[in-house]
Amino acid sequence: MGLLSNSIKRDVLRPGDHIYSWKNAYLYAHHGIYFGDEKVIHFTRGSGQEIGTGTMLDRLIFSLSPSRPSDNPCPKCGDQSRLDGVISSCIDCFLSGGYLYLFEYDVSPALFIAKPRGGTCTLAKPDPPEDVLHRASFLLLNGFGGYHIFKNNCEDFAIYCKTGLLVMTSLSVGRSGQAASFLAATSAVVSSPLRFLTTSFSGLAAVGYGMYCVSRLVSDIGVRRDVAKIPVERLVSPSDSIESEAVADLAKEN
Repeated sequence: MGLLSNSIKRDVLRPGDHIYSWKNAYLYAHHGIYFGDEKVIHFTRGSGQEIGTGTMLDRLIFSLSPSRPSDNPCPKCGDQSRLDGVISSCIDCFLSGGYLYLFEYDVSPALFIAKPRGGTCTLAKPDPPEDVLHRASFLLLNGFGGYHIFKNNCEDFAIYCKTGLLVMTSLSVGRSGQAASFLAATSAVVSSPLRFLTTSFSGLAAVGYGMYCVSRLVSDIGVRRDVAKIPVERLVSPSDSIESEAVADLAKEN
């Protein structure tokens, strides 16, 4: 692994690792938890439909997906082409022809900003592997709710398994660095009053990139104040009770 690349070889993976693979010309990354024995537990909206925009873009992405056809199922996993939610796949089906990368935890703010693409690292500290595997196994049996591109996607699932952290506010993105990066990029220049200080392209680019980096940093799960550590068993409880208990916990901390 290097500064700009989190590429990793399969033979050094450890159970509980958070892994991902870029899809469709690096348009987005699919995330999961390596369980060991060549198995990955991951959260998906359906094969090739991980972005889940609810628009015509989904059909385009699905048509470009290298997912295995249902008439030629994987000998290890069977036909998973119509499955969604939390599923277990062999690592070959998870990668679907892509390269393997390791998501980094407990990075410094400098390293976080040095990696301009979201969805590759976080300042949050990971929990021990046994806790990560317990959460992933529990959610494989009980689910992780409905898929949402900005608030509950595959990266959110993997980060929760690694940290146990949930975002408790409803008017923001979830834990996903990819979602935070997308929103930061679209609003960096438009929402910044600093754009009026320069009219040159290079000046606007510098201002925009600076705002993008700041927006990514303050949206990271490792620095946000609107998160709470929630035991995985409580995720099957009514959402109202979980939110009220988490809000009470946050109030005590503050």
